[in-house]
Amino acid sequence: MKRNSKIVLLFTLASIASSALAQNKIPLTFNEAYQQMNQNSHVLKQAGYEVREKEADKKSMFGLRTPKVFVTATAIKMADPMTLDLTPVRDAITPLYETLGKYGNFSGVPNPDPATSGVMPTLPDNISTAAVRNKLLQGEAAIKSAEWNQMIQEKQFATVNANVVWPLYTGGKINAANKASRINEEEAGLKEKQKEGELLSELATRYYGLVLAEQACKVRAQVADAMKKHLFDSQKLSEQGQIAKVEFLHAQVANSDAERELKKANREASIVERALLNTLAAEDTTGVMPASKLFILKNIENEEFFINLALQNNPLLQQVDSKRELAMTGVKLEKSNYLPSLALTGTYNLAEKDLSPYLPQWMVGLGLNWSLFEGTTRNRKLQAARFKVDQVDEAGLKAEEDIKTVIRKLHQQLGMQVEQLEELDKTLEFAQIYVDSRDKAFHEGLSTSTELVDANLLLAKVKIERLQALYGYDVALATLLQVCGSPDMFIQYQTSAQAITEGI
Repeated sequence: MKRNSKIVLLFTLASIASSALAQNKIPLTFNEAYQQMNQNSHVLKQAGYEVREKEADKKSMFGLRTPKVFVTATAIKMADPMTLDLTPVRDAITPLYETLGKYGNFSGVPNPDPATSGVMPTLPDNISTAAVRNKLLQGEAAIKSAEWNQMIQEKQFATVNANVVWPLYTGGKINAANKASRINEEEAGLKEKQKEGELLSELATRYYGLVLAEQACKVRAQVADAMKKHLFDSQKLSEQGQIAKVEFLHAQVANSDAERELKKANREASIVERALLNTLAAEDTTGVMPASKLFILKNIENEEFFINLALQNNPLLQQVDSKRELAMTGVKLEKSNYLPSLALTGTYNLAEKDLSPYLPQWMVGLGLNWSLFEGTTRNRKLQAARFKVDQVDEAGLKAEEDIKTVIRKLHQQLGMQVEQLEELDKTLEFAQIYVDSRDKAFHEGLSTSTELVDANLLLAKVKIERLQALYGYDVALATLLQVCGSPDMFIQYQTSAQAITEGI
């Protein structure tokens, strides 16, 4: 078998194997890829969990308004027990009881006998004196026998108490905490929206990057086919003596280069496909085959349309608004430090060991905490909170100007890609005519192999540049809509009737 026949056969087998491999891949439109990415993306799942985290945190802030009930257990050991010595009181009153019990004279004691009380309401003086003295002497005996050094609290004791604290007024601290948690939840949702836009832009870059890579492979395959035909023709003409052998050698080199470039293009397509699978979070064993083509829109809305869209929907600007609201909440929080806090408190003794019997079973009260002077701490913190608001305002103005600049740049890129494509369409037509002319001239012996090869490479270059212009348009459009905060509009543009699709 001749060399050129072997080459043609090998290339044919490689093409059949490549086609069989492509048949095992799953055709996937861009919209289907977008849905799969939203369903499987680990980035979006992480952002979703952050939203749920902030939502749970917001709900937890509601508990600041409700009473807190908790149990405390305390075991205490003191250096000495607590006692109360009333001996001086005993020593002070004993002489009085003793003197009056022996020498006191009393009268007017009511008659305790109901039978005679009507006739004699009061007892005679001698009987009254005897009765009162007897009572005083009994009191003296009781005083002397009593324990006047009382144990108030043992040295060691333990208690188990149920406690309740219910904040009634905190100067706005609870309201500020609840508002801050709500703002944090909203900001988490905006971050999730931002991630969705970034992933759509990434998907467009990689999906249409694979489309571009596969189309480039087809262009390289066309060049390889042309070089094989040229090699075959060069061999025939060389054998017939119509061209120099060096022309045949040049055709062999061109054929080898075309095969190398085709293999390189296939390798690059595999790399881009792996990146796309990563974005889709697809199984490693799954292959995808893009079913959507590169597209372009000859007419699109002006810059002001997209700027207004971004000012309304851009998640970064919306996050700045959230941060501004959060900073203003911080100012209110610092102002609340100047106000008092009022809380209802209560304690109930559940269990005790060696606790003083003089202590009550339960207590309820109101507690007030009002810090009147803390140096310059509170004032400085309030100033810092106000500076934070100013800082966020300036960051918002800078972000707004940056977004406007990016939108104008991307809109210009869209127009540039459209212009490039229009010019390349003309160049493609001339390049095709140039290839046909060089091929005809070569067979007539009026052109060299180098000129024909260069013409084919020029045609391939123009085709790839056209594909790159389409790809650049699609990526710029996806990035533009991401900045505008409306990534879903990319699907609308991609499937609209005005979209012009291209392929090899």
